[in-house]
Amino acid sequence: MKKIIAGVLAVMMMTAAFAGCSNSGTASSSSAQGSAVAADESSLFGDEDNIKLKVWGPDKSVDLLKKQCDAFIAKYPDKTISIDVVAQGENDAATQLLNDASTAADVFGLPSDQLNKLVNAKVIQKVATSFLDDVKANNEENVVKAGTVDDTLYAFPETADNGYYLVYDKSVIKEGDEAKLETVLEDCKAAGRKFIMSAGDGFYACMFVFTGGCQTAGLEEDGLTQKFSDYDETEVISTMQAFSKLFHDYSGTFQSLEVSNISSGFASGTCGAGIDGTWDSASNQAALGDNYGAAKLPTINVNGEDKQIVSMFGYKYIGVNAASQFPRASQILANYLTSEECQVQRAEELGWGPSNKAAASSDVVTKSATIKAVLEQAKHSVAQADLADQFWDPMGNLGNKLIAENTDPTNADYMKTLLEDTLANIKDV
Repeated sequence: MKKIIAGVLAVMMMTAAFAGCSNSGTASSSSAQGSAVAADESSLFGDEDNIKLKVWGPDKSVDLLKKQCDAFIAKYPDKTISIDVVAQGENDAATQLLNDASTAADVFGLPSDQLNKLVNAKVIQKVATSFLDDVKANNEENVVKAGTVDDTLYAFPETADNGYYLVYDKSVIKEGDEAKLETVLEDCKAAGRKFIMSAGDGFYACMFVFTGGCQTAGLEEDGLTQKFSDYDETEVISTMQAFSKLFHDYSGTFQSLEVSNISSGFASGTCGAGIDGTWDSASNQAALGDNYGAAKLPTINVNGEDKQIVSMFGYKYIGVNAASQFPRASQILANYLTSEECQVQRAEELGWGPSNKAAASSDVVTKSATIKAVLEQAKHSVAQADLADQFWDPMGNLGNKLIAENTDPTNADYMKTLLEDTLANIKDV
């Protein structure tokens, strides 16, 4: 009798938690993870049935995402649910959602820097009230913090690994040489292999100024203008020169290409090392096999001092479209896709680093060279959050100019102008 009463009370509590659920983004729901769940989980959906959802995910995750959505459907046999999984790059998800939320996915992946614009445009639902305790308890504190705007959590944490690291062929890069960019490039040159990074992409190019001490520090009170930390301009310029000189010195070895070329280069035997992210971990490991190597980013020598390269590091989330016609089902699905079970599956099959603390302690994660490297690099990084919309293009332009054939790395005045122009363009709202 006590169990029956407890079950009835649980159902009543979940029904109350969903009260007021609408397409306005103010839905409340109840967690199916980490908390007491009513015997009849279908009550979480309220009166929603004949549910049709669209889910966006990165191309490389689509197959696994389909399996996970099928498992979700199987959990609720008394509900008619269909889920269409569509490949959609996370960096473009916000743009697509802002273009027309009514035709966008109900549930979608996004990186941490996209959150502010979605919140400001009111196109993303906040995480339902009754999910909050579980989400906060189950996930790393910094991930929850980065998904929060004005004390409100707007997205379900999915990964704590949205950064990049050094990936290399252990038959090319000698043991210990992965620690310095100079020796990495030298080993690649000696083996007739390429070193690849996307120097013209602002996500990576920011390392050229971050390493020198010029780093983002949130937004001004207007919520639009980028702030930067205090920095020594001479040190930043010297660091930019060091990168530029090294890349010019190894112009036959260094190549600025899309990171997708790294795994194909490993497979063809033309690439010796590169700077890549966890999203390509599986393909890189498949290409290299036992010769797969992963490490934090190396140091670079600046005026006789080995400086640790500083990168951008963020998190990934799953959000719910505020215009969804099935807000309850969307919230329940987003919660399921970010559960411990699903995060472990992504770690196993894709090499993604979980935000869920229990998943992060699993063997597949603790024994992963990739995740270990990314988390080590995270200690030398700047948070990918509170970034101005116009941050990326000027920073990418800086990277392209540093590596340009006609750039003179010894010209400090040119580097000074390049730095000042870049920061001015980023701050120009």
